[in-house]
Amino acid sequence: MKNRPVAVVTGASRGLGRGIAIALGEAGFTVYCTGRSDRQAVGPWGGTVRDTAELVDQAGGKGIVAICDHLDDFKTEALFKRVDAEQGRLDLLVNNAFAMPDWAVPDGNFWERPLSLWRDMIDVGLRSSYAASHFAAPIMVRQRCGLIANTSGPGGKIYRHALPYGVGKAGQDKLAHDMAHELRPFDVAAISLWPGLIGTERTLAGIAAGGVVGDNAGNLPHIETPFFIGRVLAAIHAAGDAMTLSGGTFYSTELASRYGVTDADGRLPESRRPLFGAPLYQPISCEVGEAVHDSGV
Repeated sequence: MKNRPVAVVTGASRGLGRGIAIALGEAGFTVYCTGRSDRQAVGPWGGTVRDTAELVDQAGGKGIVAICDHLDDFKTEALFKRVDAEQGRLDLLVNNAFAMPDWAVPDGNFWERPLSLWRDMIDVGLRSSYAASHFAAPIMVRQRCGLIANTSGPGGKIYRHALPYGVGKAGQDKLAHDMAHELRPFDVAAISLWPGLIGTERTLAGIAAGGVVGDNAGNLPHIETPFFIGRVLAAIHAAGDAMTLSGGTFYSTELASRYGVTDADGRLPESRRPLFGAPLYQPISCEVGEAVHDSGV
């Protein structure tokens, strides 16, 4: 397919990142799948970026292996130089890289946990989103279009898991909001997304063991497949109205309702708004009084 839209999905070796990449492939994207794992999985849950790239191909897109440790700014910069050299454009950046050890899933006192948890959730997570956006923005600004999407969650508003987790999620929302202000003159958008319970291998294993679900997480109607957010992002790209969303934080299922998107299993998962309330940040077009569609936020 000629003139495929181009996306970079960070942290695409497994879980949500893998699902997003595959869903974008289904929509015809060329997807640079980033992560540290080439032919051997890093961590207990399996998956490599090479596996993901092959699945993107099978879905109808073009998957490109992009081995990158996002703790290394030089490697991150080289990634986006490569994208620019090979494609000459970048339509979508999905900031999804994040590290969460299994032992950090249950709530626990920060002083009883190793300081490495900050590196995992803030440096691998929030800081890598800033660095990737820093190197992606010049490409998008030059072409005067593009979308940066951060995968976040209501942990920035409520207490969940561990202190660095909430700090990181709050930062993802604020990062998108403030980037949107600075990117606005160049018609480049930035948003943050709150998924429901994501049906990754780890989440499904936790549910099977009797954990995960509950008032502080959601229940079975809130479960989304890992492909759902990718489908939503593909729909935003196809609609061409990302600037009306820019700066906002959104429940993924509410955006799906706006764009007529269903999950891979044909369902529309329920929003967790009744549990967690409205996200803090509205689209900046609302702040300046422009007319926008009702986003439900």
